Amino acid sequence: MLETLQSATVESSVGPLFLAVSVRGLVALEFDQRLPGQQTIRPNPRDLRVEPNGIRFSESEEAVQPFVRELHEYFQGKRRDFSFPLDLRGTEFQVACWRALLAIPYGETRTYADIARSVGRPQGFRAVGMANNRNPIAIVVPCHRVIASDGTLCGYGGGLDIKRKLLELEGALSGMFAA
Repeated sequence: MLETLQSATVESSVGPLFLAVSVRGLVALEFDQRLPGQQTIRPNPRDLRVEPNGIRFSESEEAVQPFVRELHEYFQGKRRDFSFPLDLRGTEFQVACWRALLAIPYGETRTYADIARSVGRPQGFRAVGMANNRNPIAIVVPCHRVIASDGTLCGYGGGLDIKRKLLELEGALSGMFAA
């Protein structure tokens, strides 16, 4: 069965963001600029009809507006938590990791090892890193709050500059190295 997701690309203080929404909630929030090889839910620009994963996209700024409003409040420093529903799609392990990310408080960070322990896989920090890499809902599912065990910033789909900006916005870099 073919599913239609409402989608739009919107401007933000960290650049253009692509949003896709189902009847259950936000399915994807992706940076316009992606790293090579990074996964995307977006349709192939050469063939906007139907993607092989059974999803059709329908451009709708109106459908994404409630999500965009809360994102703008977040970027203005007026919102710490998002109230809209999420439609998390992934393996059981990925969804467990993403839920662990959602539990990281605004303004705080955790290591990959912390997340691995929280999902019951204490030696699975690399697997957690891969789940973070596959996180389809950037910013809202805050994989930017995950840092290396030595306290350094590493691995972010939007790039380390955006990761640093998001952590600075949340005040999570105070007390850490700020470089």
